[in-house]
Amino acid sequence: MTLLLERAINEVKKLTDDQQDALAQLILENLDEQRWDELFSRSESETLLEKLANEALAEYHAGKTQNIHPGTR
Repeated sequence: MTLLLERAINEVKKLTDDQQDALAQLILENLDEQRWDELFSRSESETLLEKLANEALAEYHAGKTQNIHPGTR
């Protein structure tokens, strides 16, 4: 662990439980976002997404899809 991170953690320990949880949630969300950014920045991701989009469009044009209404069952 770096000294800066260790210092930050020591400061976080002084916060209330609710404040610690809120900060932890922000950190985890940021890490998740970085992972998604990394995945989408790869050239193979663009190829895969294009393939999936084309398959979805083909299914739509072939009448193999149905409308859904979010929030209803």
